[in-house]
Amino acid sequence: MRHMHSRWGSQISFLSLALVLVALPFVMQNDFHFDIATQIAIIAATVVGLNLLVGFAGQVSLGHAAFFAIGAYSSAILTSRYGFTPLPAMLAGAVGVAVLALILGKPILRLKGHYLSMATLGLGIIIAIIINNEGWLTGGPDGIPVPPLSVFGMELSIFEQYEIAGYTLSGTLLWYILAAGLLLVAVWIAQNLIDSPIGRALRAVHGSEVAARVVGVDTTRYKALVFVISAVYASVMGSFFAHYSGFITPQIASFQHSIELITMVVLGGMASTYGVILGAALLLLLPQLLTDFQDYEMMMFGLILMLTMIFMPKGLLPTFQQILRRALRRSPKTDP
Repeated sequence: MRHMHSRWGSQISFLSLALVLVALPFVMQNDFHFDIATQIAIIAATVVGLNLLVGFAGQVSLGHAAFFAIGAYSSAILTSRYGFTPLPAMLAGAVGVAVLALILGKPILRLKGHYLSMATLGLGIIIAIIINNEGWLTGGPDGIPVPPLSVFGMELSIFEQYEIAGYTLSGTLLWYILAAGLLLVAVWIAQNLIDSPIGRALRAVHGSEVAARVVGVDTTRYKALVFVISAVYASVMGSFFAHYSGFITPQIASFQHSIELITMVVLGGMASTYGVILGAALLLLLPQLLTDFQDYEMMMFGLILMLTMIFMPKGLLPTFQQILRRALRRSPKTDP
């Protein structure tokens, strides 16, 4: 009964997210709003994958932007220099990242605590240095242009209008629809994984790795598996971001970007798929909302994050859910 209730709750949450994503285009007023919404969807899908590693398996990664950047640069290099079309380039980038994550994951994930954090940080720094220094391939600090994404033989540009099934749609709307669709797919895969035996094994690893081993869980295998899955999430969304932006720089592989991704997970609520989406949206929207503070923008941004972590240590969505449950329990029951 409890499992069935959880499944119903998950389906309702997924449907609610889908309804919000469908409704957003009707309230967005210009291309800038669509741009922000598209970027939120791209980064939210990335942190949904990161949450599987950090929130459910309890393995901290401070270099996750490296996988995002590898996916982005794989698409950029293969399409602009080797004649690949975008979708095979995205697939090749994802396969390459999966192999890299599998090779590096097992030795890295044998570490624990701050040793694991430092190892993933080192991985991110190495990838960022390679991207910066190998200018003959990556464009170096100047960045590299990325060809537009092709869908059904149609090149998508945010500056164009498209006739589809008798309707005229803007390029910004089509990009948003694709990003929103990818976010829904990312959430659906994550939720099914969480509700599967793999998800239960990951939660056991997070709770106590020693206890999980005692009951027969192959902790090394499951940690490596979730590391690969989260890396592939980042690679695919990095590739998509590269084609959307049309130009990428080494900043997407920076330590700052990795910290932003992990902050979204912690802020929204670890082990909360929909919480990390909320965290991504808030972290990307706050700079836009605080522009009136000008010189004090970063100070206000840091203050809001600090206060949130002090008073909502479990993250935004789990805290709100806890408050709602308490309110419902305290509400007076009326006799029939």
